[in-house]
Amino acid sequence: MSNVKTELLNKIQNKSAVVGIVGLGYVGLPLAVEFAKAGYKTIGFDVQSQKVDSVNAGHNYIGDIVGDTLKNVVESGKLSATSDFSFIKDVDAVAIAVPTPLDKYQQPDISYVKGSTESVAKYMHKGMVIVLESTTYPGTTEELLKPILEATGLKCTEDFYLAFSPERVDPGNQQYKTKNTPKVVGGIGKDGTEVAAALYRNVLEGGVYEVSSPAVAEMEKLLENTYRNINIGLANEMAIICNRMGINVWDVIDAAKTKPYGFQAFYPGPGLGGHCIPLDPFYLAWKAREFDYHTRLIETSGEINTGMPEYVVDRAMKVLNRNKTAMNGANVLVLGVAYKADIDDYRESPALNVIEHLVKEGAKTTYFDPFIPEYKHKGVTYKGAVELTDAMLKNADIVIICTAHTCFDHDRIQKLSKAVFDTRNAMKDVTDRSNIELL
Repeated sequence: MSNVKTELLNKIQNKSAVVGIVGLGYVGLPLAVEFAKAGYKTIGFDVQSQKVDSVNAGHNYIGDIVGDTLKNVVESGKLSATSDFSFIKDVDAVAIAVPTPLDKYQQPDISYVKGSTESVAKYMHKGMVIVLESTTYPGTTEELLKPILEATGLKCTEDFYLAFSPERVDPGNQQYKTKNTPKVVGGIGKDGTEVAAALYRNVLEGGVYEVSSPAVAEMEKLLENTYRNINIGLANEMAIICNRMGINVWDVIDAAKTKPYGFQAFYPGPGLGGHCIPLDPFYLAWKAREFDYHTRLIETSGEINTGMPEYVVDRAMKVLNRNKTAMNGANVLVLGVAYKADIDDYRESPALNVIEHLVKEGAKTTYFDPFIPEYKHKGVTYKGAVELTDAMLKNADIVIICTAHTCFDHDRIQKLSKAVFDTRNAMKDVTDRSNIELL
């Protein structure tokens, strides 16, 4: 066993290793808190000074961190944050958890990963383990990160270790958090995998599954979310077909999921949201083209899901027409802009595109989301209503439910509204359905 490996494993085991987290968002901050809770001195980095200041003050801005956990680890001295990349010289392990969005051409934008790796390289030293957690295309760790890090003169597998471990954060999930979600780890070389896996095993409770290479781990993450993308696309297409046939698609799904094998329930909606499911299939499709393969099934499901916000607006227009009201000039109230229920995350939320289409059609559009008082979309800031008043509901020609927040009083909404278009089956328990239209 090499001295580098031995020393790192000893530091990991006795918790003298200093851990650095690059990116303090929905992935990085919960991860930093878990390392600090486990007893490791942890330093978080972010380019946004507001996040750094919030962490150092013990103020939480991520919903999945419970109570005073952040404050406790900060006050104990186990967690601190900085916007100075030179902190890397003082750490033994680094996890990179920065955004990997798509550009305007729907191609991977890995500039944040590249920039972060270059910054790490400036201050890295012998005896480190570096793990990329950001979702990306297969080959990124070995083709992009490794050459940048080795340009320092240090050699991967000898002087430092490099691995990929995909994040699996599901904001708002009450059962699975960072702590108890199983972790997949694939390193360059067996030693790299062993060291990275040991680091996570000493902190997390969900278990660590080791794979043969970073590329396997990178592809595994894309498979997870492409699977969801395709099945949600199927559910959305079923919803469109069922509507034309006059069949309740929600009843169909409830009946199908009684089968104890061979079927997993996925549900339709106004489109896909969150950082991973809408984006990851594009990463896979982009990389597949390098190997002369056209991902037909993946791209078809992407087309269906991407078209759902416009479909929702078209359906809303038909509801208004039945009530002899034109969309142009109609008062439309959108309930919920978060991409899923009971969270404050609106990344890639389909509700944003629904509102954009409504505005283009000339509708006087208002939104209310108790978790998101305002948001930015394509450079424009939208401000929501402060509260959901009786007057707002009565004044709306149609209310469109885009997010099934459990705090909404659906009976009240139904009673006070002229028409409700429920894209989430949020009002399934409302008895009077005379003015409710289901997706």
